[in-house]
Amino acid sequence: MTNPRREATPGRSLSIAYRLTISLTLVLGLAVAATIYAAYGYGRQAANEAFDRLLQGAALQIAERIFVIEGDVRVDIPVSAFELLSLAKDERIFYRVTQPDGTTLTGDDDFPLPKADDIPEGGFTYEVDFGGERVRAHAMLRRLAERAVSGDIYIVVAHTTGSREQLARSMATQSVAVIAGAGFAILVLALLAMRYAMRPLERIQTAILERDPLDLSPFSMHAPDEVSALVASINRFMGRLDRRVRAMQDYVADSAHQIRTSITALRAHSELALDEDDPQRLKALHRRIRSRAIGLNRLTDQLLSHALVTHRADTAPLEPLDLRRIAVGAERDFVQLSGGRKLRIQLDLPEEPVMVQGDAFSLGEAVKNLLNNAHAHGKPPVAVTISSTGGRARIAVTDRGDGLPASDPAEVGKRFAINPNKPESAGLGLAIVREVAEFHNGRIVLEPQKGTFTISLDLPLATEGNAYL
Repeated sequence: MTNPRREATPGRSLSIAYRLTISLTLVLGLAVAATIYAAYGYGRQAANEAFDRLLQGAALQIAERIFVIEGDVRVDIPVSAFELLSLAKDERIFYRVTQPDGTTLTGDDDFPLPKADDIPEGGFTYEVDFGGERVRAHAMLRRLAERAVSGDIYIVVAHTTGSREQLARSMATQSVAVIAGAGFAILVLALLAMRYAMRPLERIQTAILERDPLDLSPFSMHAPDEVSALVASINRFMGRLDRRVRAMQDYVADSAHQIRTSITALRAHSELALDEDDPQRLKALHRRIRSRAIGLNRLTDQLLSHALVTHRADTAPLEPLDLRRIAVGAERDFVQLSGGRKLRIQLDLPEEPVMVQGDAFSLGEAVKNLLNNAHAHGKPPVAVTISSTGGRARIAVTDRGDGLPASDPAEVGKRFAINPNKPESAGLGLAIVREVAEFHNGRIVLEPQKGTFTISLDLPLATEGNAYL
């Protein structure tokens, strides 16, 4: 049976080890190829230098045996010159000696000669195609200044290049063997070092896979600096996840309790109504049932609203918003959702935009809940005021009621703080406002005064770089 924790996820990318292996192999392959090319070039250069010395030595020996006898140019090619050229085994030998008038004194008449101006004092080495083969030749001049004969005598000695190529290939092959062995050893050592360096990641992977899904405690393991940053990031994420899970568990438990309480009360009232014959008491029970039904409906709506706000706090991006538009939209939605009751809400909006970085839906839900609390627990008239000062923006809802018994400001926004005299209240309105305030790095401000009560959502103003006109 397959362990679900170890199943490969679809679309998984290549591992770091595989990528490094491919990269190292490509780099070493390119390095070996470049080294082989350089080794072959060096081998050919070394072979040319070695065999060119044979040609140069043979040409010098021939040049020393050129004489002028009775006005005729004579050449006595020494055996040692041919012995020197024969050191290049299995190579064909060519030579040509010409008189000052250009006629061939001895050798191959058709062998090509360079121009005299191209031949320096020490001689000149060049390559030509002759007799269907590639030939490398060394040419030098012997200057005669006799009465009967004067001018330059060409001396050219050449042989085919097979031995040169063979020597160059032999040197390159030996270099390739050494380089390939060294490259393979480097690759193996690099892979072993990489394997050793990747062990901390493997330990983290094993620790994550073997951990119980309900265990969100931080990891405590020693790791290199590069990996310790990853461990710290995982611990921070798990800490946030743990707080979110705990908050969600508390929220679900509280919600289930409140729903069960409301349903139990609704059922009890309905059962009493079934056994009641007195019209007055029956009417009173009907009112209680209606009140409980309104409260249950309100609780359901606010549970969904709270869940949406909580979800958007983790996913929704913040964007520049004008609080005046938020206030106008929230006032319009609240009036439309109030069942046609004649509600009057005063709007006190500045002429200039009041920009904040926020989520329009969450801020709108917060303002609507502030308006609902003002109408449910306060006294009309209700006013919405937008203001800004000192780098802070504020959206305030004011009514003529007594306000909240806020002896401890930290208790403001606690879930399910229901007024027992108002069973239609769900107790989540200020909890939603508090959630939105924390999401936007803001806070709830209470301003109780004689005859009025104001509750505000205080937010940081958007910076000039993020705001728009």
